[in-house]
This record gives sequence, structure tokens and C-alpha cells, in this order.
Amino acid sequence: MSILRSSFNLFQPIAIGCDHAGFAYKEEIITQLKTEGLQLQDFGTDSKESVDYPDFAHPVAMAVEKEEVAFGILLCGSGNGVAITANKHQHVRAAICWSVTVSKMARMHNDANIICIPSRFVSVELAMEMIWKFIKTEFEGGRHAKRVGKIACM
Repeated sequence: MSILRSSFNLFQPIAIGCDHAGFAYKEEIITQLKTEGLQLQDFGTDSKESVDYPDFAHPVAMAVEKEEVAFGILLCGSGNGVAITANKHQHVRAAICWSVTVSKMARMHNDANIICIPSRFVSVELAMEMIWKFIKTEFEGGRHAKRVGKIACM
């Protein structure tokens, strides 16, 4: 599968992080994305040993916030913990995705820049489909840009 260029700068690495529940998926996602020639910045965790998800979500969100990476991928059991944590950062729009359509809409309408995957509720195959859709989908802008512009707290 070749990558279509979108509004993401795919010459930058992609940030990825997870807790213990997402570790196995993270390893598979890294393997598949590297096979396609993408660079990844892995923020851990590095095993299935129990860890605290904010320790891995914050560094991914910071890399996205500072525009050091094209976008982020976060995984935990439900997707909620990493999404809540990442969304504390200004200019981060982390979306929990559980279907390819939700992944597409998160990009098109919300300009999401981190995809959060609930590893206990989707297959690794579906996770990869959602990531590819996320990568390939461009933000529509227009009326959605006005709405996205209202998200940040001042």
C-alpha cells in the first residue's frame, strides 16, 4: 500500500506511544509502518508490564504540540486514558477511533492530529486500517476550521 500525501508532513517522523495494554499493537504498527518507509519516534512503553499511560501519552502529545512529528498514535485498553491526557496539551486534538469511518471523520471535521486506539476493543488489523485512513485523509477546513479554531482555551 503506498501512501497518499495529505496535510501531514510525512517527511517528519510519527510519534507513537502506549501503555501495557497497547504494547503488542504498538510493536505490530511500528513494523508495518516502517515497512512502508515511514519513520517513527517510539515513546514506549517497551513491555507488557503494568505502567501509567500518562507517562507515555504526554511525550507523544508534546512532540505533536511542538510540531516535531507529523502526528501521533496512542494506544491503551480503552483509548480514553491516553486521549484525555493528550488533549490537555494546546493544539492537540486527540481522537478515540473505533472504526475507519470515525478515523476519517476525526481528520476531515476535527483536524485530529493524534489517533487514539482502544486496543482491547479493536483488532490490530482494524487499528492499521484506521491509521492508514487517518494518514490519508485531509482536513476539509471551511466551516470545520471555524469550529476547530474555537477548541483551545485562552
